[in-house]
Amino acid sequence: MNSKAWGYFLTFITFLIAFMMFFPILYMAITSFKTEQEAISFPPSFIFEPTLQNWRDAIFDSPFPKYLLNTASITFFSTILALLFGLPTAYAMAYYPTKRTEGSMLWIMSTRMLPPAGVIVPLYVIFNNYGLLNTQTGLIILYAAMNFPLIVWMMRSFMLELPFDIIEAARLDGANLWQEFSKVIFPLLIPGLAATSLLALIFTWNEFFLAVNLTSTLEAAPLSVYVSTFKAAQGDLFIAKMSAAVTASIIPVLIAGWVAQKQLVTGLTMGAVK
Repeated sequence: MNSKAWGYFLTFITFLIAFMMFFPILYMAITSFKTEQEAISFPPSFIFEPTLQNWRDAIFDSPFPKYLLNTASITFFSTILALLFGLPTAYAMAYYPTKRTEGSMLWIMSTRMLPPAGVIVPLYVIFNNYGLLNTQTGLIILYAAMNFPLIVWMMRSFMLELPFDIIEAARLDGANLWQEFSKVIFPLLIPGLAATSLLALIFTWNEFFLAVNLTSTLEAAPLSVYVSTFKAAQGDLFIAKMSAAVTASIIPVLIAGWVAQKQLVTGLTMGAVK
């Protein structure tokens, strides 16, 4: 097989794998336009008369907008809070390391590896004692703490890849700590910051286990909780309506990824061989 044929073969395999990964989402979106009887039919039908009734029932004639607002609020403020603490930490560990920096980095990342099921009971007790159950504030603090290790690790890696000569030049020109970070380092970190923020946003938007155990009310619960209770709310025939609700819930993340795709690719490849 010559190189050109091999290239076509690899391209075909790549598109095939991508289609296989995307097909469940595509099938879910198609199901959202079926009737409930068609949604549960087997074998599944791909030729049918589409209907918007499921979208009206699950999105417009339901508390979906309120849950969407809750999710957007929790995601935005938790990501901002995590960045406010994570960026200074990454900066200190990148440019002012100590002999314990590497050990501290491993410890920080180990907290991200802790299974949520292992901490749900103490978290529930803490939330209950401090009045954080069924509140957006509780989830914002919790998700910020969960994303903190990710932000520290990624932003420290991006900072270490920056040309240190630029930073030294700024210091020789008399730049103070704030000027060094805000006028020299931060503009160079924008692609990495966009990639890190988007990943933190996706992790927060998709989180379910902690949210469903710590919130249940309309004032605080995110979309993941709303979708999980859809069967009880809609009865036995719920597949098409749930598909509409889930499809609508992932649209904002898809849009965010599409808008930030250039920064995401640039950020995730910082430090790679150019």
